[in-house]
Amino acid sequence: MSRQRSRGFTLIEVMVAFAIFGVLSVLAYQALAMSMTNAEILEDRMNRLQDIQQTMRLLGRDIVQAAPRPVRDALSDELRPAFAVSPGGEFALEVTHAGWPNPAGIRRSTLQRSAYRIDDGTLIRLYWNVLDPALGNEPLVTELLEDVDSIAFRFYVGSGQWAEQWPPVGAGGPAAAFTRPRMVEVTLTLADEGELTRFFEVAP
Repeated sequence: MSRQRSRGFTLIEVMVAFAIFGVLSVLAYQALAMSMTNAEILEDRMNRLQDIQQTMRLLGRDIVQAAPRPVRDALSDELRPAFAVSPGGEFALEVTHAGWPNPAGIRRSTLQRSAYRIDDGTLIRLYWNVLDPALGNEPLVTELLEDVDSIAFRFYVGSGQWAEQWPPVGAGGPAAAFTRPRMVEVTLTLADEGELTRFFEVAP
């Protein structure tokens, strides 16, 4: 009775198997690394879009709820307009608006004075705890959005006419400090997204 001799792997076969295994391992690692990189890019993208949406939502809320209530300047005691945008000003936008929540029921106004400006490429929002702040009343600051190149506003005044600042040029007298635009065009220019424009109608 003849015995069938078992045949093992040769050295060349073992080396070929290891080579194939190595190639497959490298491909699998590259695919995993690419998937993780794509997941991180997607997460960063989603976070960026969420920050942009939140910024526009907050800006829109303050604009829509703008109130005809000017505030007194801490230095000169003059009235600062309820809604103010002027080229070269300290802030890109100053606005008195409603909607300041008061869950603790503190005896204070539901109106709030807020302002927006760009510091080192970051759009920030400032607000004061009192409407007519004194010199010691420092605003609270919230960073909203990074990589902001500029923010611009236009104001619809009626009859197809738009103004580049508010109160509009030529709107003199004490009543100008109480006026509000009917509609505001907000244009954010971002380093990665370019120009983003939104329109907000001021509540009557």
